[in-house]
Amino acid sequence: MALALLPPQEVETAFYNIRASENNKVKQELRQLFLYFENQWLTNTPVEMWNVHGCEQRTNNTCEVDAQSERQTSIYSPPFYSSPTGYKMRVRLYLNGYGNARRTHMSLFFVLMQSEYDVILKFPFNYKVTFCLYDQTPVQRHIIDSFRPDIKSNSFQRPRSEMNIASGIPKFCPLSVIQQEDNVYVRDDTMFIKIRVNFDDMPKTLLPYALCLNPGLPLHVRQEMVEKEAKRRKKAG
Repeated sequence: MALALLPPQEVETAFYNIRASENNKVKQELRQLFLYFENQWLTNTPVEMWNVHGCEQRTNNTCEVDAQSERQTSIYSPPFYSSPTGYKMRVRLYLNGYGNARRTHMSLFFVLMQSEYDVILKFPFNYKVTFCLYDQTPVQRHIIDSFRPDIKSNSFQRPRSEMNIASGIPKFCPLSVIQQEDNVYVRDDTMFIKIRVNFDDMPKTLLPYALCLNPGLPLHVRQEMVEKEAKRRKKAG
């Protein structure tokens, strides 16, 4: 039985259709791979920017709840990682303060969370944590404060439940600063808080410079800028 042969033009058309289909498939796979790594880059860096919405409403609601039941309400940031296989953490914010700082200061705390990589990580966690409340004007008078973990505290041991007890800075910022009208830290009912875990032992004098860099720049670009600034200061000194 003889096999029917396709005309050369139809063979050529079929070949190009197959090649175009394969090219589209490869492009889709590359796009998915790019999005995956982009997402990993955004969510697995040791610097996290947290935008807190509804500050005015949350503050008012907290005051009402406090007055009625003496509860101290808080807000958790989304979890983030120090690296793709690193520490899992989040921030706990008390807009109206916690403990002795209640109704006088905004309180910020760092929380270690249980992750699938804890077995290969080093504990106790012993890296300096820096919080930065953003001044949303070009003046950039950010409020910056840091703390060093107490390695004897259970807060910084390997987590045995979903979250360790929060630890941090109870008197981070006076409430009078963020509650006054037209303040530079709350705009459109939103504040921005940056969290930086100091894995690289950055000098304290460089922190304000590093935290004032454009957050829209890629992390590696900001790191290069900090290194150049450190060299410049060393040379000038």
